[in-house]
Amino acid sequence: MFLIDRELEALTVFRRDLHRRPEVSGEERETAETIVASLAETKPDAVITGLGGHGVAAIYEGREPGPTVMVRAELDGLPIEEISEIGHRSQIAGKGHLCGHDGHMTILVALARGLGQMRPAKGRAILMFQPAEENGAGAAAVLADPKFADIKPDLVFSLHNFPGLRFGHAALRTGPVNCASRGMRISLSGKTAHASTPEDGIAPTFAVAALLSRLTALGNNGPLDETYTLVTVTHARLGEAAFGISPGYAEIWATLRTLTDARMADLVARAEALAAKEAGAAGLRVAISYEDVFHQCSNADAAVTALERAMDEEGVSRDRGEGVLPMKGSEDFGLFGRVAPSAMFFLGAGENHARLHNPDYDFPDDLIGIGAKVFMRAIRNELG
Repeated sequence: MFLIDRELEALTVFRRDLHRRPEVSGEERETAETIVASLAETKPDAVITGLGGHGVAAIYEGREPGPTVMVRAELDGLPIEEISEIGHRSQIAGKGHLCGHDGHMTILVALARGLGQMRPAKGRAILMFQPAEENGAGAAAVLADPKFADIKPDLVFSLHNFPGLRFGHAALRTGPVNCASRGMRISLSGKTAHASTPEDGIAPTFAVAALLSRLTALGNNGPLDETYTLVTVTHARLGEAAFGISPGYAEIWATLRTLTDARMADLVARAEALAAKEAGAAGLRVAISYEDVFHQCSNADAAVTALERAMDEEGVSRDRGEGVLPMKGSEDFGLFGRVAPSAMFFLGAGENHARLHNPDYDFPDDLIGIGAKVFMRAIRNELG
């Protein structure tokens, strides 16, 4: 193990300090500055900042040419009020590190300390601190940033802690592990009228009523295979909060979810066609926009094999995550698989641990050393 107890204690202090000062997607400036400062003592060969927003990439060069291995963590917290009695609870009202990204970042800082002490024999190790994971915008922004051309990974790893799974046990498999999803906003515009003469206006009332049920019916919520679809209406608004006005405007928000990007394209087309049909029948104008767009996350054979070997050599128990993987939840990591073989594993936070995004969640500090040793072993196996 490359981390001794004293270092793990310092990393725990660092993680808890991050936990106190969460920043949400797109606002991670101070978090990024903290990461850059923590990396300075490890003397990386290069640090790229402002990557896709507030992203940071630290590069550790090997002595000889070779492949590039990248490990990715997330910078952002959540817009959720933390409800907890822990001493390091969030000091920022309405925001909390309630998904464990503070712990994931700390694992990469631990890797930086190991790489600072001993560079790879060949190639490059890159530690990527990605912005805006929680809203699905970060990975796309990082990949679109011209500075990413200097990275060009050959292999990409990541992890996510997983409450409900035995502590320190890993779930890892080849193929799909997270669903694609996106938030669909349908805006319907007509014309208001006095409530006593609704015939003088164009109300979206009946179109909304039809879409609420028919959008939901597009989903089968069946087995998690290539045919899986789910449409969840999350919000609806009709007109103004007044008794004297027949409404002229409405919005419906729905989350579309599939296992694959191909199936998502089909579901989007069907949902848009349905919205256009109902709007046209009612004489309404329709506008559609999307937010929180997450692509499918699928693990590649080569990356999974590398992580399996590292876990076996470090004595970390694992299985294929039967009953756990793939999961319906989404993760902004899948796009990295388009530039290099990639894999994410899920590291158990304990069967009775508070669930992700719960207001009382806190990352288990004892996972720092476990996650770090798996990644370090994988890096050493690939780069020496």
